[in-house]
Amino acid sequence: MDEVTRLLRAIQRPAGESSDFDLNPGIQPPAGRSLRPAGVLVPVWLRPEGARVILTKRASHLKHHPGQISLPGGKVEPGDASVQAAALREAMEEIALPPGLVEVLGHLPMHETVTGFSMTPVLGIIRDDFVPLPEVGEVDEVFSVPLSHVLDPAHYVIERRLWMGQWRRYYVVPYGPYYIWGATARILRGLAERASS
Repeated sequence: MDEVTRLLRAIQRPAGESSDFDLNPGIQPPAGRSLRPAGVLVPVWLRPEGARVILTKRASHLKHHPGQISLPGGKVEPGDASVQAAALREAMEEIALPPGLVEVLGHLPMHETVTGFSMTPVLGIIRDDFVPLPEVGEVDEVFSVPLSHVLDPAHYVIERRLWMGQWRRYYVVPYGPYYIWGATARILRGLAERASS
């Protein structure tokens, strides 16, 4: 089965929403908090050596998720027609990916972050060549990992760290020097579960 067919079958399988609180039932979000909508792109780049997922390393001075590995994306701005439009706009800004090169396959379930975002992951295929360029000031690095790596549930582990006086558990899917964790790892793990069932 080719990668695109596998992904199409995966996103057709039912799945519930996810959250940074999934593994931490003792930590509850503030009652009545308002979530800010955001769109992130899961960009699967079809390469001769195999499909790869493009990720970014965020700049260390950013207010939200500094220094973390993330999917290209960000909050929905007033000029965005949808979360999909926001994800594509942000991918253009963050990694110089032209929206016209992205074939959107569909959306993954919404993910709620501990920082107050309601993130909708947009799954997209890139068939053509382009030169990824990190956005100066926001992105320290653009890199890619094999799709086969992130679609294998065996590559995911649960770790924990002390956060605001409480132990917080989260998913990790390490790859080489890259520590992929938190919301990015949780979104990719959800896709891996659906692709493997």
